[in-house]
Amino acid sequence: MAAPKKGRGQATGGQGRPGRALALILIVMGALIGGMFASGDLTPRLGIDLAGGTSITLRAENQPGKPDSINNTNMQTAIGIIERRVNGLGVSEAEVQQQGERHIIVNIPKATDSKQAREQVGTTAQLYFRPVLTAAGSGPIEEPPAASGSPSPSASPSGKATPSGKATPSPSATTQGRAVPDALKKAPSPSATPSGKPAPSGSPTGSPKPSGSADAGAAGLEAQFAALDCRPKGEKKEVPNPARNADPAKPTVACGSEGDAKYILGPSEVEGTDVDEAKGVLDPSRGIWIVQLGFTDKGAKKFAATTGKLASQAPPQNQFAIMLDGQVVSAPSVNSVIGGGSAEITGSFNQDTATDLANILSYGALPLSFEEESVDTVSPALGGEQLMAGLIAGAIGLALVVIYLVVYYRGLALIALLSLVASAVLTYALMALLGPAIGFALNLPAVCGAIVAIGITADSFIVYFERIRDEIREGRTLRPAVERAWPRARRTILVSDFVSFLAAAVLFIVTVGKVQGFAFTLGLTTLLDVVVVFLFTKPLMTLFARTKFFGSGHAWSGLDPKRLGVKPPLRRSRRSASATIDPKEA
Repeated sequence: MAAPKKGRGQATGGQGRPGRALALILIVMGALIGGMFASGDLTPRLGIDLAGGTSITLRAENQPGKPDSINNTNMQTAIGIIERRVNGLGVSEAEVQQQGERHIIVNIPKATDSKQAREQVGTTAQLYFRPVLTAAGSGPIEEPPAASGSPSPSASPSGKATPSGKATPSPSATTQGRAVPDALKKAPSPSATPSGKPAPSGSPTGSPKPSGSADAGAAGLEAQFAALDCRPKGEKKEVPNPARNADPAKPTVACGSEGDAKYILGPSEVEGTDVDEAKGVLDPSRGIWIVQLGFTDKGAKKFAATTGKLASQAPPQNQFAIMLDGQVVSAPSVNSVIGGGSAEITGSFNQDTATDLANILSYGALPLSFEEESVDTVSPALGGEQLMAGLIAGAIGLALVVIYLVVYYRGLALIALLSLVASAVLTYALMALLGPAIGFALNLPAVCGAIVAIGITADSFIVYFERIRDEIREGRTLRPAVERAWPRARRTILVSDFVSFLAAAVLFIVTVGKVQGFAFTLGLTTLLDVVVVFLFTKPLMTLFARTKFFGSGHAWSGLDPKRLGVKPPLRRSRRSASATIDPKEA
């Protein structure tokens, strides 16, 4: 008989301290609400689909010659650069987050120029200074270029760097941008011949043939150059970019950024990493917008050495091309060594384009190339409509749950409703605080996850209530039935919530984009369901079992023995039969 006494003692002890658990969860709720008011974050941060704005999904690609460049270090570096670029536009609430191994999500709030933002986040900003080996007009070359010591008018898309460090456009210069050295731009000095001297006068202008015989690579490059058509194409007038993924250590063909010229360029001698700062300014003497560059100490030395070598070359091999993401934005010529550690980029700039280019160059090149996988733009009005639709759907789901609980469980529905309120308060407070803490934003899928959570939470109450009813059907009174039903219900609730949380975790790991909002919210509310059931629902049920309304089995309590099918003689028949039962069976 020791075991039954021990069990009753445990039940009594379990009923004696429900107030402690209730006090604990109420303190937690109070602390979370206090944190909301203290931080000023009284509402959850809304996602782009609810608040309006632009969401850009970028997929990382390996850099040329670097097949293993996609790693966590480079992804975090790219996130930092993109974040600084977007913030440089004056956007204070942009979110840049990594999702998965090779995706970055950029959420830009409303009232932001989405086109400008896309250009900022999608531009790799790989900046190279390459020597010009050959230059020509933008169209295909049907016949070899005329052999002469200087480029034809169509093949001279550059300005000239004077000894004073200023670049003056040549009469035949095209409209493409030019670099005007203050201590101007630099171009590597590889020439058409290994010795660094210009090609013989009998060869095509600037032809990059090494020593006397062209190898297969040089011949292929010349053929590619002759066939290249850099003129803008399509409805959007896009300029071809054959050098986008070119290896900076090898020669390549390239187009001017405006599609007005094409080039054969030597290996890069100075890179964007050698640029220390950049800013867009208005040159009052010329009345044009320019981008001023400042080099690092190492970059200044490389730039001076490069311009010194270029100054001794014949046109067009005294030019250097300033390449940004594979396109030549400027190709100035150099007449003397340029020192001072600074340079200028001039072109068809206005205030916005000059500032944007300076902003991109200031924060450095991205360590990876990125492709836009998706771009979603939502107006604030449409976002408000979607938010209202989500709230209405949640209200309808909650109303149906409440109606079911009241009809089927009657008085027990009060405990379920109070538990739902506790769960809602915890969920709302955590969502509001997680916004500034980890960047959580409530989007439409997250609202769906919260609606699904209503059913998961209600299911836990139902499991517990049905276990209590089973105990009452076996002839027990309410107070012991509440305690005896709890261990059985607890196991079922934990298993059910574990399965839900596992599904949410897997969904969060393997998905990208908005679906993660659904998975995160589902997982969060599942964890809160366990907390609420253990620290609120169970202690509250224990306290209500001590009241006359529930303890006496009132008809509207949901625990009426008659409605549950318990017959009054059941207890008497047990006592009368106990005299003939074997002690071991008892």
